[in-house]
Amino acid sequence: MAIDPQFRTVLDRLAATGATPIVRDSVSATRAHYRTLALSRRGPGYVPEFVAAVTDEVIETSNFPVAIRVYSPARERHRVVVYLHGGGWVLGDLDTHDPVCRRVANELGAHVVSVDYRLAPEHPYPSALNDAIAAVTLASERYPGFDLIIAGDSAGANLAAGVALRMHIEGGPALAAQLLIYPATDPTMSHPSYRENADGYFLTRSDMAWFYDQYAPLSLRSEPALDLLGAASVDGLPPAVIATAEFDPLRDEGAAYASKLKSAGVPVRLVPGPGLIHGYFAFLGVVAAADRCSIATLNALNDILR
Repeated sequence: MAIDPQFRTVLDRLAATGATPIVRDSVSATRAHYRTLALSRRGPGYVPEFVAAVTDEVIETSNFPVAIRVYSPARERHRVVVYLHGGGWVLGDLDTHDPVCRRVANELGAHVVSVDYRLAPEHPYPSALNDAIAAVTLASERYPGFDLIIAGDSAGANLAAGVALRMHIEGGPALAAQLLIYPATDPTMSHPSYRENADGYFLTRSDMAWFYDQYAPLSLRSEPALDLLGAASVDGLPPAVIATAEFDPLRDEGAAYASKLKSAGVPVRLVPGPGLIHGYFAFLGVVAAADRCSIATLNALNDILR
């Protein structure tokens, strides 16, 4: 189908103002640009979605102090979500994904632990993955008996899937489910959607190539936690909900990972995003189709948890 008309307007405006592509001349400039874009996507008169409480703190891991932000839902359902933001393992922070975490908290009735994991290139693979595992361990200890869910979007979804894989192999708290929103699962970038959606839809193929170069050298890209589609053994992993977007370079690898999980006997729900672009969860309250698909994705997770 055609791209959603509201997203067409957004993309045209971004192109006209020079706001795309995402990647700039340096890491620091790209981070500043991404943060500006993220905060500007919240629309005129933006008011944060109400949650019962928001608390910032720092946890001491064996590797590095890690900042987290904990959201308490308006209605408690004895669930906790560890959320890992997107941004190509290089960009993003607790503020850029604040609206997403609020929505996840309320729709799932879950406490959400948002993780400000270390970023590449200063902290390459597997630094962010280790920080995420530390946050999951903390959440399991803080909320005993709760359904424990690992979640993330884009690069954060790659990390979330990597956490599920590592914890299954190495042992650790049992995960009730994994929520993977337009995940990066194949560092070869060889699927047709990388050609079909290479340019013009916010995230570009060249952006992704740059992100991988910052995060991991070629020698490490066959690691199972990075090459989830090719190298990972997924037998016995927790149930998954995977959301994709039609006009996204990552569309096909997200769908392929859902098929891989299903073939291994893992309960999985694939939620396609017709007419949508990569990053649509960040346009809540701005693009109606993004709101609808985000709710459908979280309802799919509710179904799995029930």
